Amino acid sequence: GHRMQPLAWVGIASLCLGAAWAIPAEEERRNVEKPKPDLALYENLDLDNYDLTLDSYGHITDLSNYEELYDYSDFAPQVEVGTLAPHPKDHEALPELGTVAQTPKLQPPATTSPVRTAAPGPGTMQALPTCSRCLCIGTSVYCDDTNLEHIPPLPPETSYLYARFNRISIIRAGDFMGLKKLKRIDLTSNSISWVDVDAFCLLPSLQELILPENRLTALPKLPRSIVRLDARLNRIPSAGLQPEAFRDLKQLQFLHLSNNQLDYIPAPLPESLRSLHLQNNNIQTMHEDTFCNSQDQSHVRRALEDIRLDGNPINLSLFPNAYFCLPRLPMGHFL
Repeated sequence: GHRMQPLAWVGIASLCLGAAWAIPAEEERRNVEKPKPDLALYENLDLDNYDLTLDSYGHITDLSNYEELYDYSDFAPQVEVGTLAPHPKDHEALPELGTVAQTPKLQPPATTSPVRTAAPGPGTMQALPTCSRCLCIGTSVYCDDTNLEHIPPLPPETSYLYARFNRISIIRAGDFMGLKKLKRIDLTSNSISWVDVDAFCLLPSLQELILPENRLTALPKLPRSIVRLDARLNRIPSAGLQPEAFRDLKQLQFLHLSNNQLDYIPAPLPESLRSLHLQNNNIQTMHEDTFCNSQDQSHVRRALEDIRLDGNPINLSLFPNAYFCLPRLPMGHFL
């Protein structure tokens, strides 16, 4: 009995010590887990491919819900780098990023059409005026919600530009001059009312042009590399489209022009097209050859499986011969 007492005391003491250490250990663990969750995400993040990529569109079975799946106005989904990238105003508080913290405080030029006098070398990307106001990581430039009124001069290696939720009103032909690697331009929710006709057509790598929620009344010429055009929620009438604007765009898969002022379906449409969203326009009629070749009854247009014409005054049942080649009927008014 006497031998057991010391052992019991040792057991009780170790329990007390364990309890005493448990509290700071728990607090310390919390402290370790806390710091800079945003920066921790950079370590394994492939920023060039963070977004919903064009390759992954094939996995979306119901393309009619595409706009809801990719909601530009919502920063909650994991695919939005708006939740991952530190806000540009917090640069000084992020010394770990190094390249951002060392960025000299240069003022962006006030000109509407920036002129590139000399192409900076590969090591000078962070020293450009853009990167003092925006956030330049790899070949991506993030300028969301930074009160921009013009497209800033961009590093020559830029592949992805995000300048959403700003006050840009005009796009000039020189704004993207020489950016041969630019793949995606996202200008969602600005005040763009004018785009020079040649502003985008000389960009050889441009695949995605994203312009919803602006004040556009016309679309500029598009490069043949374009895969996805999103100009929803603008003020574009049919007269604002180039004649046969989409015919020669052999890579175009997604054409989203819903919530505009179109009077007719912008045919001819390339065979590559998979998704055509024209809901909430003023389309009242269509030609029998809009989607199918009436001279070739064996023609099947397998790719075009998502056509939205709901919210238009057109009665789709008046054109029964217009859909024979489609894998699915268009969505819209059939009464």
